[in-house]
Amino acid sequence: MNPDFWHQRWHDNRIGFHQAEVTPLLQAHWEAIDAPAGSTVFVPLAGKSLDMVWLASRGHRVLGVELSPLAVEQFFTEHGLEAEVFETRYGRHHRAGGIELICGDAFALDAEALAGCAAVFDRAAMIALPEDLRARYVDDLYGHLPAHCRGLLVTLEYPAEEKEGPPFPVTEAEVRTRFAPRWHVDLLQRQDILADQPGFQAEGVTALETCAYRLVRTPA
Repeated sequence: MNPDFWHQRWHDNRIGFHQAEVTPLLQAHWEAIDAPAGSTVFVPLAGKSLDMVWLASRGHRVLGVELSPLAVEQFFTEHGLEAEVFETRYGRHHRAGGIELICGDAFALDAEALAGCAAVFDRAAMIALPEDLRARYVDDLYGHLPAHCRGLLVTLEYPAEEKEGPPFPVTEAEVRTRFAPRWHVDLLQRQDILADQPGFQAEGVTALETCAYRLVRTPA
């Protein structure tokens, strides 16, 4: 899956992954993450998610990364924010209202870029990637987050043979395997959501669950 795939999705407005509301599992479980007040939360593959606005409203600073310039532009326009724009080696930064979005490749971020992040929220990033990229994503991107970083990860589980991703199914076993031993993983909630997802039903998916995990980075 190359960058052109996502650029085309945004160009064609085929963004079914974008939610018109804040993620319910974020609202339900963010307190359990115990992210320090006023800390910076990293949001990978951020799109124009309303979750960033919700996190900022809770007093957090938000650092997101998004490949599509259209997504970044739409985010600030739709929220009436006039962004300060500047360039670094990581991409084109847009900053306003306590939210900074880097328009660039998430895999280009390094430990220096993420050093200030005390927490991470991942709803649509890990499940957007095929299996080979998920391995690199956890090893490299999560690997650059600092010791004691805390996170909330949201995934989907469904029979892989019943649907072609994205989004891709990510099982609890895979989450635990990929994040060990550098992260401690707790399953916070597992919920059957098939009845609320007519698109999945139309594709013949017979079972669909969403899971929320608390992640805590172990000391280096």
